[in-house]
Parts: sequence; C-alpha cells; structure tokens
Amino acid sequence: MRLSSGQIKANKRDCKCSVQDESWPCSFRIVVNQRGFTLVELIMTMVIIGILAAVVAPRFFDNNVFQSRGFSDQVQASLRYAQKIAIAQHRFVCVAFSGTSITLSTGATTACGTPLASPSGDPGYVVNAPSGVAFTALPTNFSFDALGRPNPNAVQTLAIAGAANSITIEAETGYVHSP
Repeated sequence: MRLSSGQIKANKRDCKCSVQDESWPCSFRIVVNQRGFTLVELIMTMVIIGILAAVVAPRFFDNNVFQSRGFSDQVQASLRYAQKIAIAQHRFVCVAFSGTSITLSTGATTACGTPLASPSGDPGYVVNAPSGVAFTALPTNFSFDALGRPNPNAVQTLAIAGAANSITIEAETGYVHSP
C-alpha cells in the first residue's frame, strides 16, 4: 500500500520520527537490535529441563513397568477371547494359570483337554509373562461355560506384580474388566 504525500507528512507530524522509507509509517518500524535470549530466560529453561530430566528420565529406563502393564493387557484380552470362544462354540473353555503364564484349552465338559488355537491360528493358546513379571498370587484355574459364565461361580481377581490395575472376572456374567 503506497501512502500519498499528504498522508506521509501528517504521519511525520504525528509521530515525530524520521522515516527512511516513506511508504511505511513510523509505527511499523522494525527494531533491529533485539536478538537472542536474556540470561533469565536461559536459566529458567535450564532449570525446567533439569526438573524434567530428574523426574521423567528414570521412568524410561525402568522397563519392568511397561512389561507388566503389557502382560496385564494380554491376560485381560485372552480372558475375553476365551469367554467369546466359549459362547460362540457352545463349549467349555478352560483357563489354567502357572506362575508366569496363562493357557487356554477347550472341552465338552469342565475337564478340558484340547488346546485352544490362538487368533493367529497357532496351536495352543499360551500367554507367557516377560522375565521379572508374574502373578502376585497364583489364581485358581476355572472355565467359561457355553453362556460365558465362569465355573466355579465366584468373583476372581487377578493381580500382576508391577501392574497398576488388577483384573476382575465377575461371577454371574463372566465380565472381564479392570476396576
């Protein structure tokens, strides 16, 4: 936008400044000597980075928390899968626990003997815990009936060492969830 000579003279008179390029009013001049950060800004940035490094960095080096949460999610998904297979195939699906694994198998009665195939088609559905991750107390083995209810009909709570949430299996419905 080009200003007329009358506008430039009025602007000079109002601003009381010298304008090198007469197309720009003095209120649009750019101050050239502002570069870099102040010492206070640099020190505050270093303090904030130091606090974040002290608080957040140790969490990234302790992998056990991530592994226990991952195993907890796998166990919960496996239990839901077992319940869905029991309902879909109208048969019992047994869930057996060891200290560091969960195994799913099927059968016509509560005595299961046929290993359940995994969703990828591999024979035998076993979820093994990573090293250093295990159940805090060994859960009792149970089975889902053709309606998806657990047998024995009691609320079960599975706790995994290092995981924040436990896994609960409701007695009447077989609903698997984390409270």
